[in-house]
Amino acid sequence: MNLRHTMKGRTVLTAVAITTGLVLTVAGCGGGGDEEPKSESSASSSSKDSGGDQKQSQAPSVDQVLATAKDGDITVTITSAVREEGDFVTVSGQVVNGGSGSWLGAEWQSDETELAGNGGSLSGASLVDAEGKKKYLVLRDTSGRCLCTKFTRLRAGDSASWYAQFPAPPEGTSNVSFQVGGMPPADLELTEGE
Repeated sequence: MNLRHTMKGRTVLTAVAITTGLVLTVAGCGGGGDEEPKSESSASSSSKDSGGDQKQSQAPSVDQVLATAKDGDITVTITSAVREEGDFVTVSGQVVNGGSGSWLGAEWQSDETELAGNGGSLSGASLVDAEGKKKYLVLRDTSGRCLCTKFTRLRAGDSASWYAQFPAPPEGTSNVSFQVGGMPPADLELTEGE
């Protein structure tokens, strides 16, 4: 009977030791967030110390507006149009519902049968290369889903981020127009991805 109690006691001690080790490991892995705020505060304090009223050079704003289009209460802002590696272009931005009712994006969906299941989305968007006289439709996957944002209900005053991907125009082409639904065309200059 003593052997049985000894074995049971060792099993309990082993379980406690393993649990304690796991708890300490998890505690040691967590809380790594202290590093970044220190570097931000030290960076901001060094910029205060070094320049006084001098402005530091900053990276371009992510929310730089390339183009804006409006149709009724809906406003589309384009903040990025990047030629990506792999011969496609990603256009992205914000859509804002400035009206008093909800908006679903149903008028922006494609008329193509293959894209009918995309609902309220940017599946009907296109890029137009006026110089090359070519229109580029939204890319889709093998299941017929567009490589674009599918919208949920956008209530009055709300905004949402969006993106759409298109085949890339030829290398020398950098000026295109983005078109979707009843929006007027928005002229864009493509930038090269990194």
